[in-house]
Amino acid sequence: MKFMKLGSRPDTFYTAEAVRSVSSEVSSDLIIQVKGSRYLLHKFPLLSKCLRLQKLCSESPESSSQHQIVQLPDFPGGVEAFELCAKFCYGISITLSPYNIVAARCGAEYLQMTEEVEKGNLIQKLEVFFNSCILRGWKDSIVSLQTTKASPMWSEDLGITSRCIEAVAAKVLSHPSKVSLSHSHSRRVRDDVSCNGNESVRHNKSGNKGWWAEDLAELSIDLYWRTMIAIKSGGKIPSNLIGDALKIYASRWLPNITNNGGHLKKQSVADSESDSVGEIASKHRLLLESVVSLLPAEKGAVSCGFLLKLLKASNILNASSSSKMELARRVGLQLEEATVNDLLIPSLSYTNDTVYDVELVRTILEQFMSQGQSPPTVPARSRFAFERRRSRSAENINLEFQESRRSSSASHSSKLKVAKLVDRYLQEVARDVNFQLSKFIALAEIIPDFARHDHDDLYRAIDIYLKAHPELNKSERKRLCRILDCKKLSMEACMHAAQNELLPLRVVVQVLFFEQARAAQAGGKVTDLPTNIKALLTAHGIDPSKPTAPLSTTTSIHAEDNWSVSNFKSPKSRSSTLRMKLAEDDDFNQNGLTHDGIGRNSRFKAICAIPTQPKKMLSKFWSTTNRTAAATEKN
Repeated sequence: MKFMKLGSRPDTFYTAEAVRSVSSEVSSDLIIQVKGSRYLLHKFPLLSKCLRLQKLCSESPESSSQHQIVQLPDFPGGVEAFELCAKFCYGISITLSPYNIVAARCGAEYLQMTEEVEKGNLIQKLEVFFNSCILRGWKDSIVSLQTTKASPMWSEDLGITSRCIEAVAAKVLSHPSKVSLSHSHSRRVRDDVSCNGNESVRHNKSGNKGWWAEDLAELSIDLYWRTMIAIKSGGKIPSNLIGDALKIYASRWLPNITNNGGHLKKQSVADSESDSVGEIASKHRLLLESVVSLLPAEKGAVSCGFLLKLLKASNILNASSSSKMELARRVGLQLEEATVNDLLIPSLSYTNDTVYDVELVRTILEQFMSQGQSPPTVPARSRFAFERRRSRSAENINLEFQESRRSSSASHSSKLKVAKLVDRYLQEVARDVNFQLSKFIALAEIIPDFARHDHDDLYRAIDIYLKAHPELNKSERKRLCRILDCKKLSMEACMHAAQNELLPLRVVVQVLFFEQARAAQAGGKVTDLPTNIKALLTAHGIDPSKPTAPLSTTTSIHAEDNWSVSNFKSPKSRSSTLRMKLAEDDDFNQNGLTHDGIGRNSRFKAICAIPTQPKKMLSKFWSTTNRTAAATEKN
């Protein structure tokens, strides 16, 4: 770190009865009051270098006492800066460094210590040292920039702040080997500073492209924002490095976003009556919104997890809706990278009592689905391209087409990942007793049908929701289960659903039907079924040559929600479950006939026969239906 010494006389300032004086054979004739501090000094050394003191002394009336009093209540930099200027006037030795040069420069400007008053005055010396030494050093520039907070208006007017920002940005944009560093990125390496102020620069860490990010994280948000704008405007720093720097800064000043800060209580901020807590929350809110405004426009510049942590913090700090929507939009662009824990954003809205902010997640999903992702198509050839096709080989055209297909298939695969993510997210939020049925269905229906290769995770979410909401009536349960496709359930899920007493009867019948159809085709007996049964299977999309996908087990599941084959009920228990459902199902009228005219007892017997004799049951079930239809035609 650079420093400069001015003056040669020893320090003779002392304090007596709360008054600062200087030892001298000449009695003092000037009293200067600076922000509550009182100085007994001499006119000659001060007025010879300070034009402002000359004007103030000439304007003040003569006093009967031997001391003339001058008030300096708004002196920039405080008593420390004034004492530096006063000592310079007396020729007393002072040491200037990046820590005090800004205050001294503002104080000298206030006192008008210019070259017009005296050659070699303080302002000129400070400017030379500042431009030739301070702004050339990395750490010196940052320290000086930080000290401008003490006198922001004076620093702005004198151009100190802007010059420091430009110097820091220029060093970030240049090669690290050309930068005079005072310490490394990790701050574990210290410089050896000699007595004459020369820096011993170490370059063992300077090869790191993000060496500057951690040092800049010490700046206040307003200075950091201006510095990052200057760095981004240079156009030389990759967007991912900008993103890394923002992550370091947010982790430095918003520690809650790194350690499960999303699980704070609603009352952590809202119930605080303290002004200091409110001020801190306001500062954090400003910081968060400033970081959001600095996010690079490029997709992938910051991780999806970091964006979601910022989104959680924005909910806690009650950030502006524009910042929330911007974060939601950016998360939607790379939602396939998210995890379920990332999406568990606490709800701090007092309009609903849900634990998690499901509406915000729905907004993110809508942003994701609104992306222009179309199926891969052969790119149209323009007339110009057609004329040049002879000069291009068929291999190059094929490579371009394959690249287009890879790009489109990547967007398709991202939808498959997001579908899994949403179903597992629904499993978590389904446990909330205040989670409305309409919101559950709306969230599940955002995902297109093709994105769900199987419905096992969705079925598990429905099962959890039914257990957590036993008050649902039959029509609500039917409405919930309409989003489930029984054909896309695995064998294990079908076995569980067939015994699930919470499901509507219609769903259980469908599950049993497709379960036994799969069992039949797995045993190689589908070819022995009647033609009308095979046609029925084909109409429902059953492909005998296609194996059933296994149940996904990658998600952590609560013990009570886990499916175990050892806990399955016997066929008799399955029959009792159906009998109980038939007794309460509103699809059967008092005459024992369904709406399509089939007798309840005959249909119930056919259903109960499914678990033990699939071939016989299906034939009987179909023949019973045909006989009933024929009897209806005769009548």
